[in-house]
Amino acid sequence: YANGLFVAVASSGTGNRVMTSPDGITWTSRTSAADNSWRGIVYANGLFVAVAESGTGNRVMTSPDGINWTIRTSPADNLWMSITYGNNLFVAVAQSGTGNRVMTSPDGINWTLRSTPADNTWYSITYANGLFVAIAQSGTGDRAMTSPDGINWTIRSTPVDNNWRFITYGNGFFVAVAISGTSTRVMTSPDGINWNSDISAADLEWNGLTYANGLFVAVSGAG
Repeated sequence: YANGLFVAVASSGTGNRVMTSPDGITWTSRTSAADNSWRGIVYANGLFVAVAESGTGNRVMTSPDGINWTIRTSPADNLWMSITYGNNLFVAVAQSGTGNRVMTSPDGINWTLRSTPADNTWYSITYANGLFVAIAQSGTGDRAMTSPDGINWTIRSTPVDNNWRFITYGNGFFVAVAISGTSTRVMTSPDGINWNSDISAADLEWNGLTYANGLFVAVSGAG
């Protein structure tokens, strides 16, 4: 949400993989820059920026208003899943790639690949308290990584090898949710580095999470 508009992107559709709404109730289909599988979107510095897991050299698109979109050149055809903004930098993470599952951009248009400490399937990223934090679906005891600048990354230990799907920050904690695990589908960290396993309300496929008005809210794809 930004500039008085909710903006959503999709992984399917023909020329219409964006929709916008001024109030979250009434939606209008918009022309997308390409029929890529768009997976993540963020707004910063006057620009909506979306990343995709498909496409050939064009897995980024940008828009100043959420309505008119322009395709951008991406540095690698990785499966880009999530994007955030912080420290004057757009940062995206991917599920695929060899040692290069992060890309960064100062303007959302010109992108640079960055080295990653592990070829885990990085699925979600956030920025808070001067730190980029990403979580992954795969890895052995190392399904989180952090960076102060989006460029230099450090792998972090995680308490359980769940399929982590989304991360956010609120109330002094980084919080991640997963679609697998036995009563352990939430993990929290005060600093993005040291993680604790927490008891989830149910073993559902938690794949969306946000924080607002003093409350974390997660949604599931099953149950």
